[in-house]
Amino acid sequence: MTRQNTLLLLINQALANGYDFRSWFESSISPLWPGTDEAVQLLTAESRYYALVFSHEFARAFWKKGAQMNFIVPSATYSRMNGKGEVVTINRKPFTRRTIKADVWKYHLRQMALSEDPMRYLKRFLPTLEEFQGLRNDPHTFPAAG
Repeated sequence: MTRQNTLLLLINQALANGYDFRSWFESSISPLWPGTDEAVQLLTAESRYYALVFSHEFARAFWKKGAQMNFIVPSATYSRMNGKGEVVTINRKPFTRRTIKADVWKYHLRQMALSEDPMRYLKRFLPTLEEFQGLRNDPHTFPAAG
């Protein structure tokens, strides 16, 4: 998948949660709106997509409170004190989270900033092909034209 296609999918996810991409583009990139495809092409060609993916408005919409979003939380190992004052090592297995918590966008912005590739970090939150095909087969999501 190209970076441009990935960016379009990310924007569509945010748009579904109420994000106004056009307003952001006109206030942050250019006062002239070239159209969605051209705007995404411009952001991708000039590597200006970082301005979008790290903007608070985009993050709030992308990780909208209460939204249903399947993603895997990776395994983690850390140390902590137990009730007896002993240091114990905790090994958490990876698990799937489905509902977004309040203000989690702040956490994800920090994690994305720490990651080697912010776009790869964001891809974790996009629906898989299997999920998309399941939606396509659901008559409530894509009603038949009539």
